[in-house]
Parts: sequence; C-alpha cells; structure tokens
Amino acid sequence: MIVLIGIAIVVAGFLLRFNPLLVVVAAAIATGLAAGMGPVVVVSAFGKAFNDARYVSVLWLVLPVIGLLERYGLQERARQLVGRLRAATVGRLLLIYFVVRQLTIALGLPGLGGHAAMVRPLVAPMAEAAAEAQDPALDDAGRAQIRAHAAAVDNIAAVFGEDIFIAVGSILLIKGFMAASGVDVSPLKLSQWAIPTAVIALAVHAVRLLRLDRRLKRQVGGRR
Repeated sequence: MIVLIGIAIVVAGFLLRFNPLLVVVAAAIATGLAAGMGPVVVVSAFGKAFNDARYVSVLWLVLPVIGLLERYGLQERARQLVGRLRAATVGRLLLIYFVVRQLTIALGLPGLGGHAAMVRPLVAPMAEAAAEAQDPALDDAGRAQIRAHAAAVDNIAAVFGEDIFIAVGSILLIKGFMAASGVDVSPLKLSQWAIPTAVIALAVHAVRLLRLDRRLKRQVGGRR
C-alpha cells in the first residue's frame, strides 16, 4: 500500500496550495521510490515520458507569441476591423467562426482555433466590437455573455466536428468500445455517421446565435 503515497502527497499538496507542478513531480518521485525503483530509474522514466510526448511542449510556444501580439495591439486591430464592417453582427461573426472551426477540425487541423490561440485574442474582441456597434451602451454583463458565446462556439464546433476526421482519438475510442461490446464497425463508418450530427449541431447553434442578435436588437430598441 505504500506505493499509494503519491496520492496522499497530491491531496496534501493541493490542500496546502503548493505549486501543482512541484506537487505532481514529488508524488511521482515518491511513488517510484516506494515501488523499489532507484533514483536513476525514476529520472530515466521522467526523461522517457518527456521525450515520447515532447510535441506537447511545442504548444506552449503559442502562448508567449499570443501575449506578444496582444501587447502590440492585436485585440485593438481586430476591434477596428469589425467596427468598419456595418453588416457584422455578433451572431453572424460567431456563426462564420463556427463553420470555419468545424471544417478545419473535420479535416484534421485542430490547431487552427482554440481558446488561447483564437477565441481570447481575436474572436471574442471582434464579437464585442460587433456588439458595441449594435449597442454602444453595452455593459459588463453583456460583454461577459458575448465572451461566453464565443467560447461556446469554439467548444461545440470542435466537439461535433472532430469525429468526422477518421484518425482522431475519439473515433478510436468509440471503435474500441464497440469492439469490446461485440459490435464490429469500421472507423470510416463512424466518421461518416458523425457528419449528420455535426450538421445538426451547426443548425441548432445557428438558431441560438441568430436569437442572440435579435435579443441585442431588442435591448437597443427598448432603450430608445
């Protein structure tokens, strides 16, 4: 049972609000030593895990790049661009992003989107600018609602679009579960049947976004 000491370290570390990275590393080292592994073996296991998943670390390079772009006015430029488009509304803008996000992830390009890379620096500010064009008196609650819709668009498009790509992990998971249940189905069939679901998700969310536009329009009309 002593090998479970890592769980106790994680629980205690989180309760004491220590650095999560240090807590997890300490728990892993303690578990390895308790299991009879030597210090060199434990460090080697860390090195192998990092080397096997080193591509994950590349994603962190996006964050400083996005931060640098924001510092030099990325969000302001996005707001100015949308402000010049008279036909742009919150619903139309988010619907366009929904379609683009769903198509790209269906083609196996999940990196062309996401909260850190697209929603926070571009999509949400552009949606806010479109809302301000409709309602110059937009308050903080309205801004929070628009940001929530921008985040939801990215999530829903990604969830219902990724299953169309045959090599995605969710398709393999479904394939494995069905095989364990005695149902033989090919990944291609699963991918094909994900298309109607994605289309329905697009239609349902398009209605929600158009209703958002109407609600904003009613709010402006009510003030006048």
